[in-house]
Amino acid sequence: MGQEISHSHFSAEDFEMFSERLREETHLLQQWFKEQYFNERPYQAGFELEAWLLDDHLQPAAKNHHFLEKLQHDMVVPELARFNFELNGHHQDLGTNVFSRMFEELQDTWKQCNEVASKLGINVSTIGTLPTARLDDFVLHNMSSLQRYRALNEQVLRMRQGRPLEFHIDGHQQLDFSHPDVMLEAATTSFQIHLRMPLKKSVRLYNAAKIISAPITAISANSPYFLGRDLWAESRVPVFEQSVQVGQSDLTKRVSFGIRYAHESIMEIFESNLARYPIMLPRVVDEPLDKLAHLRLHNGTIWRWNRPLIGFDEDGMPHLRLEHRCVPAGPTLRDSIANAAFFYGLVIAMAEQHCPPEQQLSFEQAHANFYQSARYGMNAEVTWLDNNPVKVNRLLAEQLLPMARKSLLKHHLAEEEVDYWLGIIEERISNGQTGAVWQRGWVQQHGNDMHRLMEAYQQRQQSGMPVHQWNFDA
Repeated sequence: MGQEISHSHFSAEDFEMFSERLREETHLLQQWFKEQYFNERPYQAGFELEAWLLDDHLQPAAKNHHFLEKLQHDMVVPELARFNFELNGHHQDLGTNVFSRMFEELQDTWKQCNEVASKLGINVSTIGTLPTARLDDFVLHNMSSLQRYRALNEQVLRMRQGRPLEFHIDGHQQLDFSHPDVMLEAATTSFQIHLRMPLKKSVRLYNAAKIISAPITAISANSPYFLGRDLWAESRVPVFEQSVQVGQSDLTKRVSFGIRYAHESIMEIFESNLARYPIMLPRVVDEPLDKLAHLRLHNGTIWRWNRPLIGFDEDGMPHLRLEHRCVPAGPTLRDSIANAAFFYGLVIAMAEQHCPPEQQLSFEQAHANFYQSARYGMNAEVTWLDNNPVKVNRLLAEQLLPMARKSLLKHHLAEEEVDYWLGIIEERISNGQTGAVWQRGWVQQHGNDMHRLMEAYQQRQQSGMPVHQWNFDA
């Protein structure tokens, strides 16, 4: 979905030609998997952070064109809505002080974004769902000017035979409404964690990422409020799933947890893309078969919470990456990098266990754990590898955090590096204060005023203190 297209209207011939290219590229990728034709390098870490532009009232400011034009930064790009943008990080080897390097890069880019935004009289912020956003912010007039977004909207509505998107969320409160377009996808901003992975470990890592999605979502939750309602701890999950929904089952939903683990190869996911998902953006390009342009674009229109990606190195050789999409944006840059550190340590630890955890926990239970954690956050109860129920906060403290720490040290990260970044997670577990918990606690003390909540949130975010240290002062 990061690729721009020249137009938003497609013919039957476009779909036919794209389908043929997709089949050819899928067949070529199958050959690559059989031949193990991938660059095998050490683990690498990377990220994408989606963010908001806000006006003086801390409501969406639809100015990303002017903002990006002034910024002129190769690693900062537009998003679906004109009030969103995305920051990207360079991939770095997972070792020694990698998280501090990631933080320094992110902090430097964020500082530049802040400076440009200030000159334009607007603010920047990171949060999973924006409490001050209103339904009339999510209109086509506020869509970024890129053709791929207009095409996405047209194709989703085509697949729905013109029917509006239907939203139904049961949480602390209930929300029911319909919306005529895909713009509510822009309400859900995330911190996407990338892990470059060796082919021989890719199945285990992909399955491990699914299993740990539940506790990762619980400990990072930062999206309780949407359109003035208190919904899930991570309301971003149901909002995103329903914002581009073109089918009722996980077999056809474009945003989902999936339907099973990978068995023998990550190639199974790309075969599933071809077999089960109708083409959404049939942009036919004149590129060599081995660039996999159509396969990669098609994969980009299927937003699994854990998604495999094909990338290419400077020498033209392909590599595999895992994209973990469960973590929301915010509350601070420091919290985001701590979330990444915990994810990397935990997913590698789980993937390298002697007994594969996917043999100990059914996919159905991993699926249920994820949605329980998104709904209830740190109060969720999940079933873990011993098939016994456990409170997620206890699981995090007693099993998962020590496991992640041991894993990072095993992979040659500096002890002080591990202690610092996982220390943030440890403190968050200890006092139970995620971004979602803090937002709800603030509202409980000061009332359901989303503007004042966002003012307090923004002040604390700008302080740089991780969320476990935030107080509830007005």
